Amino acid sequence: MFSSVIALAFGYLLGSVPFGLVLTRFAGTADLRGIGSGNIGATNVLRTGRKDLAAATLLLDALKGTAAVLIAGWYGAEFAIIAGLGAFLGHLYPVWLKFKGGKGVATYLGCLFGLHWPSGLVFCAAWLAVAWLTRYSSAAALTASLAAPVALLLFGLRNEAELFVALAILLWFRHGENISRLMSGTEGKIGQKNTPKA
Repeated sequence: MFSSVIALAFGYLLGSVPFGLVLTRFAGTADLRGIGSGNIGATNVLRTGRKDLAAATLLLDALKGTAAVLIAGWYGAEFAIIAGLGAFLGHLYPVWLKFKGGKGVATYLGCLFGLHWPSGLVFCAAWLAVAWLTRYSSAAALTASLAAPVALLLFGLRNEAELFVALAILLWFRHGENISRLMSGTEGKIGQKNTPKA
């Protein structure tokens, strides 16, 4: 039990590093929390017009999930799963930002690649297909998050699939406003710049 708590805490601390906010502050752009969706993730970083920062945010947010899973996995597969959960929760609810974090797509993918890279490729394929068809990053992420646990089940990884079902539920919950905007036709599309919130 103690080891499980350590794995969860380790993953949480890694996941709670807000790379999008850190990078944009160093670059001198406007505060992400006042732009577009107000999210600290890569999609909102892209709305600043800085594709380089958006790519770096996406990579680093994914890698913190991958690192948590791989490092904890040295001590056992069960600890890798627990650390992955911690990393995802850390990104969504970082202690440094009063528990107001991102929506978890990149960290979800990073954890997935760390645990089972073929399922990570399934996620990427689903994301790219939906993004190409709709130009909505949120719709692509929501669809891909459902494809991942199905892929894990097909590969016979039941415990991992159960983890990603839980993560997908959290991801959908965090995308509640996006879902409403998708339904109303007001969701911002990929590459679209937004003005800061009033």
